[in-house]
Amino acid sequence: PPTKKRRKKTFPNINELLAEAEAAKQIQLEKDKRDAYETSVPEEVKASYVALDCEMVGVGADGKQSALARVSITAWNDEIILDTFVQVPDRVTDFRTHVSGVRAKDIKFTNHNAMELHACRKKVGEILKNKILVGHSLKNDFAALMLDHPKSQIRDTARYKPFMRASGRNGGKLRPRKLRDLVKENLDLIIQKEGAEHTSVEDAQATLKLYKCVREKWEKELEKESASKHKGYK
Repeated sequence: PPTKKRRKKTFPNINELLAEAEAAKQIQLEKDKRDAYETSVPEEVKASYVALDCEMVGVGADGKQSALARVSITAWNDEIILDTFVQVPDRVTDFRTHVSGVRAKDIKFTNHNAMELHACRKKVGEILKNKILVGHSLKNDFAALMLDHPKSQIRDTARYKPFMRASGRNGGKLRPRKLRDLVKENLDLIIQKEGAEHTSVEDAQATLKLYKCVREKWEKELEKESASKHKGYK
């Protein structure tokens, strides 16, 4: 009988192993650097920040119009300040469950754990008052909440230029990137797994973590812009 060919043993490529080890080392160094910086931030400063994320469902004939269905607000230390489903007064034509994680039972008027829309808006407004608000593509959340917030107190990671990507020929217009990609790239964290439902608590917490890793630089840029504007007024 013919002799069976032995499978050639494969060994890991030493260069690949070294590259992986170096990448892991850099990730740990960045984490240690972030942890050290966070420790230096005064408690009263930490208390001035909150993160917001909302989940929406579709209303209207085609389900493309968004209605507020869940609101999550978290603190600097990941503490959940508010997490509630919201009763939707209009007929829902698309629950967007594969993304929103929202089901019919969550937002029924018979569900006492779901807040009435106006009561929710009032509660959110009270929490956000005098706070620096961190979020990703906050204009969508504001539209669903029918609320606004002072521009000087908004930190939108979708609009922070170093987090944006140039599109079109010769760079072109800067466009927002997905939160999932930014969190993976900057924090080596995985959120919004492919095919899995989103959770607004996790997204809010991740957005604040993302902001923290650039907070020092971002705030210095804002201070510089503010000083430049005041100089121009004199």
